Amino acid sequence: MIVIDMINTYDHEDAELLIPSVEPVVPVIADLLERARGHGMPVIYVNDNFGEWRSHHGELLDHALSGPHADLVDPLKPDADSLFVLKARHSIFYETPLTYLLHQQGIQRLVLCGQVTEQCVLYSALDAHIRHFDVVVLEDAVAHIHEDLAKAALRMMERNMGARICGSRDLWA
Repeated sequence: MIVIDMINTYDHEDAELLIPSVEPVVPVIADLLERARGHGMPVIYVNDNFGEWRSHHGELLDHALSGPHADLVDPLKPDADSLFVLKARHSIFYETPLTYLLHQQGIQRLVLCGQVTEQCVLYSALDAHIRHFDVVVLEDAVAHIHEDLAKAALRMMERNMGARICGSRDLWA
């Protein structure tokens, strides 16, 4: 399971449009994390570094938890077994060691959740597809800025990339 950009301070452009979509997604992802960990599924957080090139994931988490939107971050905190990859741009693969990490772990199927559906999730699904990974996107566990673009992005991921689009409850069905 890959959690995309959920360690966030929400002090960026478009945050006001994003937060209403994030709020209902947080408990869904929190439940997914609990179930994934219970099934022994590896959990990998891939997160923007917000231009803080000297930061590590603990600092990003502490900064997000000290901000006004800590309630959106606290339920999704990485545990001691979680892996963490920092990214600079939209795709979880762009200029990151993620491909290498996934191959080292023997992972071929990626379950994507997080934000933003029509940006980072879409670009990550495309990059996963061209790297020959199987992709699952949990439509109730991704947040968007623009609902119409998010719906189109999910459709594109399914149609053009062969991604399985399903609800979080269907993951283990």
